Amino acid sequence: MATEQEPIQRETLHADVLIVGAGPAGLACALHLANLIEKHAAEGKSPQLSPENIYVLEKGREIGAHQLSGAIMDPRGLRELVPDFEKSAPLDTPVTGDAAYYFTKSSSWKLPITPPPLANHGNYVVSLNRLVKWLGGLVEKKGVNLFTQFAGASLIYDKEGISGVITEDKGRDKNGKPKDNFTPGYELRAKVTVLAEGPRGSLAKDLVNRLKLDGLNPQAYGIGIKELWEAPPGRIETGFVGHTLGWPLDSSMYGGGWIYGLQQNRVSLGMVIALEYHNPEFDPHEAFQKFKTHPHVKKIIEGGKLIRYGAKTVPYGGWYSMPRPYMDGGLIIGDSGSLLNSQRLKGIHTAIKSGMLAAETIYEALCADDMSAKALSAYSQKLDSSWIKQELYAVRNFHQAYQHGLWVGLAHTALQFVSGGRGLIDPMRAEAGYKEYDKLNRGNTLIDQSTRFKGDGVLTFDRLTDVYHSGTRHEEDQPCHLIVLEPNICVDRCVREYGNPCQYFCPAAVYEMAMEKGQTRLKINASNCVHCKTCDIADPYQIINWLVPEGGGGPNYEGM
Repeated sequence: MATEQEPIQRETLHADVLIVGAGPAGLACALHLANLIEKHAAEGKSPQLSPENIYVLEKGREIGAHQLSGAIMDPRGLRELVPDFEKSAPLDTPVTGDAAYYFTKSSSWKLPITPPPLANHGNYVVSLNRLVKWLGGLVEKKGVNLFTQFAGASLIYDKEGISGVITEDKGRDKNGKPKDNFTPGYELRAKVTVLAEGPRGSLAKDLVNRLKLDGLNPQAYGIGIKELWEAPPGRIETGFVGHTLGWPLDSSMYGGGWIYGLQQNRVSLGMVIALEYHNPEFDPHEAFQKFKTHPHVKKIIEGGKLIRYGAKTVPYGGWYSMPRPYMDGGLIIGDSGSLLNSQRLKGIHTAIKSGMLAAETIYEALCADDMSAKALSAYSQKLDSSWIKQELYAVRNFHQAYQHGLWVGLAHTALQFVSGGRGLIDPMRAEAGYKEYDKLNRGNTLIDQSTRFKGDGVLTFDRLTDVYHSGTRHEEDQPCHLIVLEPNICVDRCVREYGNPCQYFCPAAVYEMAMEKGQTRLKINASNCVHCKTCDIADPYQIINWLVPEGGGGPNYEGM
């Protein structure tokens, strides 16, 4: 057995391409690159390339386990990747109708016209979990090496670039000491490493900070909270897509809800809320639970059954928050690269397209045996000349317009719509969301936990009940993957200034302030973590660092 004093001997594996993250972007990159290599070999070109030299890492226990989305898919990207996708892709249902509503506490007003960004004719309601499993199967058939339950713990830096990752060690106890089943992480070296981790990926975060790749604006995020229900028959049309504004959010906040009708009387319900609200005691999970009590929503799911729960952050910043997506030996794609269209609330199609463009760039680099930043900058040029830029540049100031509330944002949006995305100010600047909290400036009194929202256990639920329905599990005896860099701030300054917002913004009851022997203590229930990354984003002091736990841990978003 290894000991703390012994140097860790890691096995080194070499690949042409290493893709971290098996979501739509990462799998699209692997599949398209394998197709290019297959054509390359058939034409007898040199150098010799093989799909077996493509490695894909996925930290979930299986492909798709950590994939959570609304999810309405614009098929544009998938049609380019798999032209005959309708024949085999697990599409739940085409969108058959849509509507937008404004909610007050007790009533709803249907907008006479569905706003164009929320019109979904030609799109599909999908389970992202199932879609990604299907894509993973196509990738494996090409001979690509796909490794589940392995997380990229740290990047291997090489001057002004990267040359691979080190995967997480397995079999350490909660104090970091090796157990009898200890297995050191692998050192995976690659000519090109692609970061496709989704929003706020831990490797991409470190890379952007270290190499100063930040975009014009800091990234903006929202938290999406979702439940999948089995509703009584006849409550909602299969393929119906509804979006809501208003209650239970106030006009100072950016966000809204959704109601999607799926096959077999299933209903997808959710809310997405920008992580830039002012009240540090606002509770996104509680707001979503209240959303379900609205008469319009309640009449759909009352008498039904909760099947699944999940939470995930989404990148709202758009074009002006994009980090520089290339460096020596590396690329950043998908949500990690800020490629979600926040106006349409869609990013699957752009993620897939970005993966394809990255694959084309990598193929050209491998053929030229040049993996420098200069060679890989072709990826950025491909983005600029693709429909991704056409779509995202037209909404480049959209989310920033809402930093002063809903009504001001709608006015800005109207001006942007008629000016090709420019509006009154271009570029419109914005601060990071965690800077928007109002200070409470109160005493050292902790909140009374008995007053927290508990739900009725039928229509509404507490956090722990929802976490159970997320399928989340972690090995209990492992190092905590949520690192609080300055814990003294949590038990003193944060109590007084902000009332410990981690207790509110976390949708999984991970953070709890407790009194023990007369002393205030932060208790971290890391085994509850659904990997949404909200804590890493929304902490007002930026002292929470989300690191990868042992691969295979986390939620299991089956069917979501």
